[in-house]
Amino acid sequence: MTLYVIRHAKAGSAPDEERPLNDAGQRQAERIAELLADAGVSRVLTSRYTRCVQTVAPLARRLGLELEHHNALAEEAEVEGAWQLLESLAGTETVLCSHGNIISPLLDRVMRRGAAIEGEWSCKKGSIWCLEPEGARLFGRAVLQQA
Repeated sequence: MTLYVIRHAKAGSAPDEERPLNDAGQRQAERIAELLADAGVSRVLTSRYTRCVQTVAPLARRLGLELEHHNALAEEAEVEGAWQLLESLAGTETVLCSHGNIISPLLDRVMRRGAAIEGEWSCKKGSIWCLEPEGARLFGRAVLQQA
C-alpha cells in the first residue's frame, strides 16, 4: 500500500489562495492523473488552495472520487498536524496534495526515521513522493516521481 504525497503543480499569479495553475502546471496535473490512474487510489485529500485543488482534480475526476479538503494540508498549517494526518493514512492508497513548506519537513521526518530514499531528494512543483511501509516502519521506502 502506497501513500502519495504531491506538491502542487506550477502556478501562475493571483492572490495566494486563489492562484491557479499555469499552462505548465495544467500539463503536470494531467501527467499526475496518468501516472496514478492505475495505482488503486481510494481517496484524494488536498489543501483548499486553488493550485492544490487543480493539481489533483484531473486524477479525482478520472477515478470518480470526491476531493477532500483538509486543513492540515493548507499552506499555513502546522507541520505536526500534517504529520499526524500522514501517519493516520500510512498503508493506504491515498493521495495528499500540499505545499512545499509542509511537504519538505514531512519528507525530512520520513528520511530521519530511516526510510530508504529512491530518486533525487527534492520537493519540486509537481513532484510525487510514493511512501511505502516496510516491516515495522510506517514509511520504510520513499520513491520520487516527477510529473
